[in-house]
Parts: sequence; structure tokens; C-alpha cells
Amino acid sequence: MRIKHTFRLPPKLSSHLVDYAARKRVTQALVVETALASYLSPDSSERMEAALTRRLDRMSRQLERLERDVEISNEAISLFVQFWLTTTPPLPESELKAARILGQSRHADFIAALGERVGGHRSLAGDIEQQIDPIDSD
Repeated sequence: MRIKHTFRLPPKLSSHLVDYAARKRVTQALVVETALASYLSPDSSERMEAALTRRLDRMSRQLERLERDVEISNEAISLFVQFWLTTTPPLPESELKAARILGQSRHADFIAALGERVGGHRSLAGDIEQQIDPIDSD
């Protein structure tokens, strides 16, 4: 046996109820009954806490991966700059103009290669992981 209740809803909430019930192909009464049971359930706060905990765990893992990737990028840039500064002799004044032109051309090539790499969803971290442990990455 069911007990009839009569109550009023704000127009916006009422339209949400109508739309949701239509999308789910259930009665509005069932939607209200289910929502009210969930809201009044003693374990609803525990379920919300569990959902929040799962989201926070996922975000923590994402931040850890981001931190690892940034660390790898920083180390790679540092090694490159150190190597470049150690091995590149200063140019004579007569060769500076040609070197700048060549540098601009190489920079454009670098940007194009970077665009292809990013567009292809390849990453330095992924390449390094494959070189370190190719069995695990396959």
C-alpha cells in the first residue's frame, strides 16, 4: 500500500523532473521516490565520501604522473643545455648572420616536429619508458 503525498515544486525543478523521467522512461513518482530514499538513506554520506575519495585518488595519480613528466622534461632540458654550452664554441663575428638565419630555419623545423609529435600524442616520458623497459610498455 502506498500513501499519497501532495507537494509543490519550483517550476525549474519540476521541468528537470519531467525531463529526467522522460529520458529514463520511468514515472516521475519513481524518480521522486528513489531520490528521496537516497537522500534519507543513512549511508548516503558514506557513499558520497567514497565517491569523493575515489575522485581524489584519481586526481592524486594524475598529479603524480604530471610531476614525473615535468621532472623528466626539466632534466632533459638541463642535460641538453649543459651539453650544448660545453660543446659549442663561440662563432666569429663574420659567421653570426649566417648562423642566425640557419638557427631560424632549424627553429621552424623544430616547431614543426614538435607539432607533429604533440598531434600524434607521443611523449618523451613514453619514449623513455619504452627504452627503459620495453616489455612492460607492450
